[in-house]
Amino acid sequence: MTSAYDIVVIGNALVDVIASADDAFLADNGLQKGSMHLIDTAEAQRLYGRMGPGREISGGSGSNAAVGMAALGRRVNFIGRVSSDQLGEVFAHDIRASGVDFTTPYAVDGTPTGRCLILVTPDAQRTMNTFLGTSAMLSAADVDYDLIAASPLTYLEGYLWDAAEPRAAMARACEVAHANGRRVSFTLSDVFCVERHRADFLRLAHGGVDILFANENELKSLYETDDFDAAVAAQRGACEVSVITRSEKGALVLTKDEAITIPAEPATRVVDTTGAGDLFAGGFLAGFSEGRALGDCAVMGAVAAAEVISHIGARPEADLAALVAKRLG
Repeated sequence: MTSAYDIVVIGNALVDVIASADDAFLADNGLQKGSMHLIDTAEAQRLYGRMGPGREISGGSGSNAAVGMAALGRRVNFIGRVSSDQLGEVFAHDIRASGVDFTTPYAVDGTPTGRCLILVTPDAQRTMNTFLGTSAMLSAADVDYDLIAASPLTYLEGYLWDAAEPRAAMARACEVAHANGRRVSFTLSDVFCVERHRADFLRLAHGGVDILFANENELKSLYETDDFDAAVAAQRGACEVSVITRSEKGALVLTKDEAITIPAEPATRVVDTTGAGDLFAGGFLAGFSEGRALGDCAVMGAVAAAEVISHIGARPEADLAALVAKRLG
C-alpha cells in the first residue's frame, strides 16, 4: 500500500491568540508561568477581555509540528477538528497555506473552534490557556484511517489525550498503523498531561509507540523522580527511539544501544518559546522520514526550534530547509 503522505499528524486544531504580559498579570490571574491550563468558555472570555493586544495565528502543538515537517519538504496531512466559524476558516486557510493538507470535514454541531490564549512574559516564557472547543470532540469518525494505514509514520499529540473520544481515536490509529507495519510517534506534551495520564503514557512509552518525545521535566514526571539520569535509565530501550529535549542544554536521543547528545543550536535571540518543542519534533521526524541518521534528525529539530523561538508565534518564518542545508550540508 502506497501513501500520498510521508507523515500523518493527529492533534488539536487551535487558533493561538498571543499577547505580551508581565509576571504581575500572571499572578493577578492565578496563572503558573510556563504551564498549559485548560479553560472553559467563561474563563476564555474573561481572560481574553483582560489580555493586551494579541496576534491571531493558527496553532496547536501537532499542527505546529506538521507545518515544520512540510517546511522541510515532507508530504504531511493534518487531522484535527474545527467548526465552520471565523476561527475555523482562519485555521484551515493558514495550515493549507503552509503546505500541509487538511482534509478533515468541518464540525457541524455548533461547538466553536478551539483557541489558545498565550501570554508571553519578558523572559520569553509562554503561559498557555486553552479552550479546546470542538477540537476536543475529535472522534474516530473524523479520522481517515486509510491514511494511517498507508502512511509510514503517524504523529500523535499528547494534549489530545484528555477527552475520551480523541483518546479512543488515537488508540485506534496506533492499532491501524501497527497492523500495517507503520510507525507511530507520540509526544507527552506537558507535565500536567503526564500527571493526568501517567499509566496510559507509561504504556505508550514502553512499546505502545515507536518514537517518544518528551522534555526533561515531562520525563521526570513520567517516572516520578527528580533525578534526570534515573528517568533516562528507565526510558532507555523502552521504545525504538526516545527523544528528550532539554532547552538550552540541547537534546538526548535514546535507543537500546545508543545515547546521542545534541547541543542546542545558537539562537539569534529568544523572543517567544511557544512551539519550540513542536518544531523540534517536526524537524526530527522530517529527518527520520528521510532516513537520516538519528543525530542529524536531532540537529534538524534543534535548527527548527532555534528559528521558532527567535520571533513571536509557533510557526517558522525563515526558510527551514535552507537553514538545515546550511547546517548539515
